[in-house]
Amino acid sequence: MKTLGERIREIREERDMSLRELSSKIGVTPAFMSDIELGRRFPSDKNLLAIANQLDIDAEDLAQFDSRPPLQEFRKATHMNPEFGFAFRQLLQSNMSPEELVKLVEDWGARQEGEGKSPQ
Repeated sequence: MKTLGERIREIREERDMSLRELSSKIGVTPAFMSDIELGRRFPSDKNLLAIANQLDIDAEDLAQFDSRPPLQEFRKATHMNPEFGFAFRQLLQSNMSPEELVKLVEDWGARQEGEGKSPQ
């Protein structure tokens, strides 16, 4: 799967737009934009929306390429309930693929809805 930066560069090049041109239009330096495309930095939600607007693509279509691990959410969850730490370690040790995990969560959500419960 492509990274967010790779996808941005691909679309930018399809639109025949230079890195300098895109960075100027969204109000960031070319160096910052280059770092995004190279995966060294990630855009804020505001900058991601601006990039998407300039590239004439839906921001959610770009966001799906953001593969950063949601560390803050994991830390918060494990701080509030240490059992999550154990569960996350078990998950990593299971060698479950990301696709299998997503399928498992989707199936669980569908079962919850079928039982009249609201998935959290």
